[in-house]
Order: sequence, then C-alpha cells, then structure tokens
Amino acid sequence: MHRGGRPWEGMKASDGSLLGDTGHTPLNKKEDVKWQRPRLTRQALMRCCLVKWILSSAAPQGSDSSDSELELSTVRHQPEGLDRLQAQTKFTKKELQSLYRGFKNECPTGLVDEDTFKLIYSQFFPQGDATTYAHFLFNAFDADGNGAIRFEDFVVGLSILLRGTVHEKLKWAFNLYDINKDGYITKEEMLAIMKSIYNMMGRHTYPILREDAPMEHVERFFQKMDRNQDGVVTIDEFLETCQKDENIMSSMQLFENVI
Repeated sequence: MHRGGRPWEGMKASDGSLLGDTGHTPLNKKEDVKWQRPRLTRQALMRCCLVKWILSSAAPQGSDSSDSELELSTVRHQPEGLDRLQAQTKFTKKELQSLYRGFKNECPTGLVDEDTFKLIYSQFFPQGDATTYAHFLFNAFDADGNGAIRFEDFVVGLSILLRGTVHEKLKWAFNLYDINKDGYITKEEMLAIMKSIYNMMGRHTYPILREDAPMEHVERFFQKMDRNQDGVVTIDEFLETCQKDENIMSSMQLFENVI
C-alpha cells in the first residue's frame, strides 16, 4: 500500500488554535453547491485517509498516478441496494462500485472493526499516537454501537464528510465531539478529541503547538458556543455558533485533513 506524502503537509496552527488555517476558506452557501457533485479526484483522495486506504486496494495495477480522475476497473463485487446507496449519498454509481471493491478487498468479512481503524491511522500518522483519535472516529461511524461498521454505514459517513452540506458536516462533527452520545458536548469531551488529534499529528504542524493549545482551543470554543453558560453545548448552540463564526468554520476544516 502506498504511503507517499505527508498528510499534515501545508497545515498551520495560528493564534494557538488546533490545526488553525489549513489553506481552505470557510465553506459558505455558494461554495457548498460545488461540494455536491465533484468526483473522487486524486487531490480529494490525498485529503482523506479512509478513502485513500480503501481505494489503494481498488485501483488497477499500474494505473497512471497523474490522472486527474480515479481509474476504475471491472468490479466483481456489488453491494445490495446500490441504487438506494446512490440515493442516500453524493457518490456516483461508479464511485460506489470502486469503494465497495476496495472495501471487500480490505475487509473480506464486510465489516470494519476498531482495530482496523487504528491500523489505518497508525500507518498514515506514524510519527504520532493515533490510537485514541482512531477510537473516537470509529465510534462516530459506528452509529448503532455494535463494534463493527458495515459498508453502507461507512460510505454514508464518508459522503457527509467529503460532500455533505455545511449543516450535515457540522452535525457529524457534533456527534464526534459528543463522546457519550447524551446530546451534549462538555469541555472534557471536546478536550479529549482535541488532545487525541494533537497526539496524532500536532507536533508536525507549523508553528509547533504548545502543550496547552488544545485547552485554549476548547476554552475559546465554549466562550462562543455555550450561550446560556450552563457548562455544556447543545446541538442547536453548536450549529448556530459555528455557522456564524468564520474562525470556528475555519477550524472545522481540520476534518478534511484527519479523516
């Protein structure tokens, strides 16, 4: 499996915020339209560890890496309800077929477990400890909490992360931060996620983050999000604040770099 390039390359931490400006402008309504249709270009693959992991197995041998579009080969496996999945996601039929082919090659049982997530991220971020972040990310994909992720759940989540609307992405981010799934984000939960990302790749950002940067990041978020000062952030507070604050939206772009 090819592991070329450095996933953190080009990322910066400014004003003490975790991962800070990633070189992307905050998504707005006009830009959001553009996210509905794009194909899985190689540039997009380089920004998504999970897709790159899967499609490294699906890509035909000897394909030209300079191609702007993913080369597709004959698909031997096809998930049931492909039309339904196409309706549920923003992937094309060919993209779904290619994703499924790679998924089956990497996960013959048809399920992804947490150990697989930890392996993926340890390979893409070998200089850090990706174990905790992989655990949190796995739980965000594992909607029913049964310890395994089906292809259908996996691809629906990827569709949101790669091509979802701003609202959809923020709802997914809230679910990631809400570790115990009680409908609220606490400072402790957000700090745990921030620290897990820092442990995975924080030392490879420029400028190098201070040890207290994750906590400062969380404190700033809560000052803006916790409108009624009750110590927790609801989904409504989270969505409203994020969509109105360009700095927070810029920080939210971190998901394009560590998913």
